[in-house]
Amino acid sequence: MAKAAPEGLITALDIGTSKVSAMIAQKGDGGELIVLGTGQRESRGVKRGYIADMAATEVAVREAVEQAERIAGINIENVWAGFSAGGLVSDEAFIESELNGHRIEQADIDALLQEGRQSIDPQGRMVLHAQPALYTIDGLEGVKKPLGLHADRLGVHIHVIAADGSPVRNLDLCVRSAHLEVKSIIASPVATGFACLSDEERDLGVALVEIGAGITNVSLFAGEMLVGLKSIPIGSADITDDIASAFGTTRGQAERMKCFHGSANASPRDNHEMITIRTPANEEDGDALQITKAALIAVIRTRLEQLVGEVQAALKELKFEGPINRQVVLTGGGAELKGIADYAQQALGRSVRIGRPRGLTGLPEAHAGPGFAALAGLAFFAANDPIDLRGLVPQQQQQVYRPKGLRALKRLFQTVKANY
Repeated sequence: MAKAAPEGLITALDIGTSKVSAMIAQKGDGGELIVLGTGQRESRGVKRGYIADMAATEVAVREAVEQAERIAGINIENVWAGFSAGGLVSDEAFIESELNGHRIEQADIDALLQEGRQSIDPQGRMVLHAQPALYTIDGLEGVKKPLGLHADRLGVHIHVIAADGSPVRNLDLCVRSAHLEVKSIIASPVATGFACLSDEERDLGVALVEIGAGITNVSLFAGEMLVGLKSIPIGSADITDDIASAFGTTRGQAERMKCFHGSANASPRDNHEMITIRTPANEEDGDALQITKAALIAVIRTRLEQLVGEVQAALKELKFEGPINRQVVLTGGGAELKGIADYAQQALGRSVRIGRPRGLTGLPEAHAGPGFAALAGLAFFAANDPIDLRGLVPQQQQQVYRPKGLRALKRLFQTVKANY
């Protein structure tokens, strides 16, 4: 019989286009995260990251969580949910106050953060994150802990991530309909960064490309915070659909072909290797269709070229320029395609690696791939529990946000790039 959840338990819930996954974890004595149970169900009610069928998604959420509960032997009541749909925007505000040279006290920092909260103009979007990033002292950038230092001026960069309100409210309603409390809704790129990137990578500057089933999120980290976001409405499910359409087979068969025989890179021997596939037509007459592996890879690469082209354009739009060796990290279920890192490295002209969740004790091997990076990241985010300025006032007063002042964001980019 399942027991009540102990203190300090974390439950992460990732609702994606192809799957709904849940993880129950707990902090160990040494601060490490220990996985107690995981669950996964096929996602049937989500399109391009947006909930399109509330009832079907609610069932998948309930079943994934119940599976994790059975494995952990614990009943949970609340979750940290990930939001991965398009429409996410990242912005930064800068606030500075005069201190006249006295030593910085906690009251000074609290007053500055309160003023920073007031600078978030609530018009048009729902705020998912409003967090102090790095402080400045008399114009000196990159100060993490200003408490106790002397300064004439104390400033803070406030990192804000916002999203269209309706999709976020639908996600919240869906989880609550499954009789679960929502502790917080986390932007998927923020969570995934916790799972796949080191602190140094996030400081020096790195691009994280999360290839989901229905959407690809390109996010830029620099100065230890997410400073740019771009969503591309193409994902690995589009490759599956292309295969199904090209060879007249089902999506399920096409997905298996992509996983077992697919690759981002072609070789001469692919012309001689044959793949047997079943189609609705040949199942009736008993004749199996055979294609070359080269034909399959040609279909995959056609869509991949389009996706990587869009990623390249997004990186250019986000001003991901500078040293030629600045790294790109691929993650998400689409990053499990064989050879995709080598393909992307050649196409983008940058160092590319695959980002897998790390630092979790007891994570099942089936959930250790890049397709579960967002889920692991949600647990890491919850364990960190970073300061959020929305907690300084009643929640209902901090619902929406209008991105303002691209000049502030450009100034942040210039500051970060000046250090490269």
